[in-house]
Amino acid sequence: MQKITVPIRGMHCRSCEILVEQNLKKLTGVVKVKAKQSQGRAEIYCQNDRPSALELSQAIKNAGYAIGDKQKLPWFSRDWADYKNLLKAAAILAILYILARLFGLFKLSVNTSSTGLGIVLLVGLVAGVSTCMAMVGGLVLGLSARHAELHPEATAKQKFTPHLYFNLGRIVGFAFLGGFIGLIGKAVTPSANILGFFTLLIGLVMIFLGLKLIEIFPVLKDKTITLPSGVAKIFGLNKEIKSYSHGGAMLTGALTFFLPCGFTQAMQLYAVSSGSFIKGALIMFLFALGTAPGLLSVGGLTSVFKGQKARVFYMIAGLAVIFFGWFNITNASHLFSGNKKIVASQNYSSENFQVIQMTQDADGYKPNTFTVKKGVPIKWIINSVTPFSCAASIMMPAYRISQGLKGGENVIQFTPDQVGEIPFSCSMGMYRGKFIVID
Repeated sequence: MQKITVPIRGMHCRSCEILVEQNLKKLTGVVKVKAKQSQGRAEIYCQNDRPSALELSQAIKNAGYAIGDKQKLPWFSRDWADYKNLLKAAAILAILYILARLFGLFKLSVNTSSTGLGIVLLVGLVAGVSTCMAMVGGLVLGLSARHAELHPEATAKQKFTPHLYFNLGRIVGFAFLGGFIGLIGKAVTPSANILGFFTLLIGLVMIFLGLKLIEIFPVLKDKTITLPSGVAKIFGLNKEIKSYSHGGAMLTGALTFFLPCGFTQAMQLYAVSSGSFIKGALIMFLFALGTAPGLLSVGGLTSVFKGQKARVFYMIAGLAVIFFGWFNITNASHLFSGNKKIVASQNYSSENFQVIQMTQDADGYKPNTFTVKKGVPIKWIINSVTPFSCAASIMMPAYRISQGLKGGENVIQFTPDQVGEIPFSCSMGMYRGKFIVID
């Protein structure tokens, strides 16, 4: 068996390797192919009928790549136009951010104590354009913008189709999983450390995607986060148009059910309380359906820009994704360690226990810092004004407290046994508070 080593330019991920391998295996005499994007080459094993140089070149060209040595890329872009576009993108993003704050998009909530399927759909609509956009929307924007940037030859329809399948998978997956937790009457409630780990991981992925999108660091161009080849083939990443499959998009959408989003967890709690597969499924189905317009609009933007406008848009998207990523990393750190910048407030005492009164609304917790005595039981009374918001899922890792707040009065009891600070937060680590324990 003969071995041919061919240098290839343009491979950037495992899916590129799969495409090169598939095209080369079609050639007569080729028995085995091993493409290595990290080394910029392919190893081809042949029988006696060895393909010609022209056949090899054409097969690699048909896969979307070219024969040639992998170029060593610089750390920073040497094109000043890139930096001008980056400044332009930063200015546009800053304006959009200011407008979003003025219109209160970061503090949207459903301020009602009533429940019903209509409310669930409304919560989904709000979640799709507000704080949960930092989690699910950030990932969607980063992945879709990167895919569109890598495939400028694709039509707007081809670029938009993955978002339809992503949201379809999200809606179907949420319905099935919602029915499941409604049937068993118990939601999967991971610990604060697990939520913190996933939030941190998502944040790092977002920053990586964002840095690739702005293209100020060419050295990252051929760096990627990939699945093992076996897993990639199971999920269908060796099919369709370079690194994409309908099944993979649907699976990704369904798995967002497990992301630590406060809105999602509030709806999961509602589904659990239904005690019914059908009701639980309907609740999560309507919630996911409500989030679809917001997520489709974010992903759809990546399918319409071309040329120079596309370059600026990708930079805007890249900066936004970096911002979302840093936001998630900061929140994750609070799930592990708590916050250090909270305004102090008073607490109330009784003869047998310490009574702490707090209000939870769309802005977080008021008041959010309490001074209490060590060893004296605490009755923590929380009045939830907006139970269908991110802040309605409260966690205190030190005492393994994890509770979804219902509209009205909620009571949590625990006994502080050590002097120091006991942090608490929402499940995303975005809204925070603490108890200061003294002797």
